[in-house]
Order: sequence, then structure tokens, then C-alpha cells
Amino acid sequence: MELKQLKGILEGLLFVSGDEGLSIKQIKEVLSVDIDTVPVLIEELKYDYEHNQRGLSILEQKEVYYLTTKPEHALYYEKMKESTISSRLSQAALETLAIIAYRQPITKVEIEEIRGVKSDGPVQTLVSRFLIEECGRKETSGRPILYQTTKEFLTFFGLTSLEELPPLPDEDFNEAMQEADLFFSEQ
Repeated sequence: MELKQLKGILEGLLFVSGDEGLSIKQIKEVLSVDIDTVPVLIEELKYDYEHNQRGLSILEQKEVYYLTTKPEHALYYEKMKESTISSRLSQAALETLAIIAYRQPITKVEIEEIRGVKSDGPVQTLVSRFLIEECGRKETSGRPILYQTTKEFLTFFGLTSLEELPPLPDEDFNEAMQEADLFFSEQ
């Protein structure tokens, strides 16, 4: 396989490895190349990123390689994050967020039981906007993912802690109001 092809594949591998990164041994095994070829590929990619005005770079920490954004572009990433979060949330996302805020940690299935509809989309939206995050797995069959709100959630809504959330209406109060409505509507 040509060097250009191997560099392209390595770039994709580093991208999909995300926060885990890849070691030289892993790269060697996946690309089926000898151990001396891997550093050459990494240096070639580093050179391309540094000399072609690209937005990415390769970071090495403890012999693991990561594809990262360039630190000098951080201001633009922050601006993008701010504009994404400040855009409106859909009604479904707001409902889902309220359920998570009051019942956390909670699974997607539990959210769907409360809402009565699928919640895949709203959950993904909230995760992508850093308003909720995975916080473990429930110790039940299938070990479903548990979700909780984030610090960004608190900041977004101007809260310092979850204790500042407004209290939920009391169920007895709601029942009394419904009974009162029935009493007054009969007359």
C-alpha cells in the first residue's frame, strides 16, 4: 500500500479513536505494517498538519497518539460552543431535560416511560450541547446507560446547584385542583 493511502487510513483511525488515542503497537497491527513504518507515517501526518494551514494536529502523550484541534484556534471553538448552546431547545428536548434534572440519574427507557414517546433524539441533542452526560450504568438487565445533568446545565440556567431547581407541584395538590375544577364545572 502507498504511503499516501496509509497516511489517510491512519488519519481516519486517529479520528475514530477519539479520546482513547492509539499506540504505535495498535497502529502497526491495524495497518499491518512493520514497527519502523509507524513513526514515519506519524511524522508525515504531523508535517502535513503543520505546513498546510490545517486545523488539526497530532498530540502524543505517554506513547499514545491523538488527533486534536490546534490550540491557537480555541477561541473559535468556544464561540461555536456558545452559539450552539444559546440556540433554542425543542419542546421535546426541554421535557427530556426537565425529567433528567429532577430524576437523575435516569435511563433513557425511564425517560421514555415518563414522556410516553421515544427520546433518542432529545437525549442526543442534550448530550451534544453538554447539558447532560452519561454517569454510569444501572445495575439491571442490559445495564442501560444512566444520564445526569452537567455543570454546563447549571450555568445555562443560572443555577449554582440542583437544590435551586423549583419544586415540583405536589401530586395531592394537583388532584385537589382537578377535583375542584370538576366541582365548579358541574354548577
